Amino acid sequence: MTTGTEEQVESQTGSDRPAPDEPAAARRSLADRPGIVAAVVVLALCAGLVLYSVLRGEESDPPRKVPTAAVTYEVTGEGTVEITYQGASEKGTAETVTRAELPWRKEIRVPLGRAPVVSVVLGAKGGQAKCALAIKGRHVQSATADGAYGRTNCTGVLPSPAPSAG
Repeated sequence: MTTGTEEQVESQTGSDRPAPDEPAAARRSLADRPGIVAAVVVLALCAGLVLYSVLRGEESDPPRKVPTAAVTYEVTGEGTVEITYQGASEKGTAETVTRAELPWRKEIRVPLGRAPVVSVVLGAKGGQAKCALAIKGRHVQSATADGAYGRTNCTGVLPSPAPSAG
């Protein structure tokens, strides 16, 4: 036996669930919840893009290696020096060694098309330092820096890489 109090409690709870005997049209569909539909669509698109990039990545060509040449930088002498040289990264960015101990030598591979260069700057106490540059084992240039804050550099030329067919 149902009392009026139980019916009032059910109506006050605000339950959105339709009674089992209500028609299907009265039930809420996904179209009535645009936030859920939008989230499902966004997730499906993201999953599709991730899958596409994974599959595409396996089919793509491996990254091309940049052709390089062997370069030797050398600095000899006395005094405190700062050395800046053309680095071995693909972009050939400069690298700096502060308060370098002499003699100093660095052998690296420099990308073709970049100009190998080594620069030397003496400290406040001066001294003397000589830079030397060799490409593929052949001496290219040498120069000397003297005195307080003396500076010099050695540079060479590397040919540009041959254009790739493709």
